Amino acid sequence: MLDQPSHGARNQQPAPGVPTIRNVNWGGLKTLYVKEVRRFFKVQLQTIWAPAIQTLLFLMVFTVAMGGRTAVHLGGATVTFADFIAPGLIVMGMLQNAFANASFSLLVGKIQGTIVDYLMPPLSTAELLAALVGGAVTRAICVGLAVWLAMALWPGVHVTPVQPLAILWFGIMGSVFLALLGVLTSTWAEKFDHAAAVTNFVVGPLALLSGTFYSVDRLSPAFQAISHANPFFYIISGFRYGFVGATDGYMSIWASGAIIGAIDIVMAIGVYALLKSGWKLKN
Repeated sequence: MLDQPSHGARNQQPAPGVPTIRNVNWGGLKTLYVKEVRRFFKVQLQTIWAPAIQTLLFLMVFTVAMGGRTAVHLGGATVTFADFIAPGLIVMGMLQNAFANASFSLLVGKIQGTIVDYLMPPLSTAELLAALVGGAVTRAICVGLAVWLAMALWPGVHVTPVQPLAILWFGIMGSVFLALLGVLTSTWAEKFDHAAAVTNFVVGPLALLSGTFYSVDRLSPAFQAISHANPFFYIISGFRYGFVGATDGYMSIWASGAIIGAIDIVMAIGVYALLKSGWKLKN
């Protein structure tokens, strides 16, 4: 005769609708993160190496046009134009690819009708957001490493890290900022044209007008104020500081780092609230 389960064992069974994963679902978080990474690695020629080559071509064109030995005065230091522009190009490639990766995931799910694959698994809103942002940041780091390696081998360019912590902070925090903006875009967009509009009219102009190709100190006071209102300026200036040990602008590297950290926190809270509400995802 089979033993009957005790009354205590029966009481341990969760009631219908009661979650059994009470803390972080590390298994589900890892699975979604790996899925996001494998998605862009399957087409790495397009997602990693093509952006790296494109960024290297920017370096070639501008150094030939402006002269690789042209001096740029940066916060009391003088560096060659090639050394000035190289860190900005590296982090600009990272930012653009972090946005591209994050703005694709939920959008393609909505268009293809597979958004349920993101909403149905036992993942909390924070876990879903963390996996999407983590995948985008991983792609940004891969692109940044590929561009850095190519520039390190390029003659006349010096990209030896001087302040590694600054490189890590501004590279990762900047990528997180663009990844969050990408998730926000993919939540709002209903077709690829909407995401392309954000890329062309928001991300592209902010990246190009952030001091990547010029020193902000050479602008008029009015345009300096406009540049200081651009979050990309602090990311690129701080990232460049990690390679040349100097920044343009009146703000210290610590203040720039704090600004980027605060922006990321505000963005994360806003995107989390939007995902939790199910706006344009569950309706």
